[in-house]
This record gives sequence, structure tokens and C-alpha cells, in this order.
Amino acid sequence: MEDMFITPIQPLGRIGEAAPVSVTSSSVKGQEGFSAFKGIFEEAINNVKETDQNLAKNQYLLATGQIEDPHTVNIAASEAQLAVDLLVSLRSKALEVYNEIMRISA
Repeated sequence: MEDMFITPIQPLGRIGEAAPVSVTSSSVKGQEGFSAFKGIFEEAINNVKETDQNLAKNQYLLATGQIEDPHTVNIAASEAQLAVDLLVSLRSKALEVYNEIMRISA
């Protein structure tokens, strides 16, 4: 019972501090929230691209007989599917929030 595998939850500061995003020179003061939001989506899109490329590479290696561990193709396929699912979930949640804000404003 001495070994704990669960790490305690650390409180988060502001939302911008949770996921640091580099602010470009074209951003205007006061739009840090927008750039953080944009950064989250860009990261999710890049993750989808990377996992898809990794899956394609592993499938090519499997088809040409150059891969030593065939199970890596299944792992890469699962990672690619999870990345797409995360991106779709982010999109859906963003649209729900937008519609809720528009309903409140009206």
C-alpha cells in the first residue's frame, strides 16, 4: 500500500496556462484566448496528419514484408482512429458551445 500509482490532481491556473501556445506577431492584444483555441485545433489536426502518415508507412512496410512486428500496424491504426475521433469530438463540442453562446446572446 506504500506504492501509489495515482498521482494527485494539480489545480490548473488560467486556461491559457494549461496549454501554452506561441503567439504570432499578427495577433492583437486581447486575443490570447483565440490563439489558444486555434492552437488546440491546429495540434489536433497535426496529430491526425502524423498518425495517418505513420499508419501509411507501417502498412507499406507490412505489404512489402519489411516489418518485423505486424502488430504495430494495428497499433498505428488504433492511434490514427483515436486522433480522428478526438478531432471530431473537439469540432462537435466547439459547435455546441458556439450554438449555446448564440442562443444566449439572442
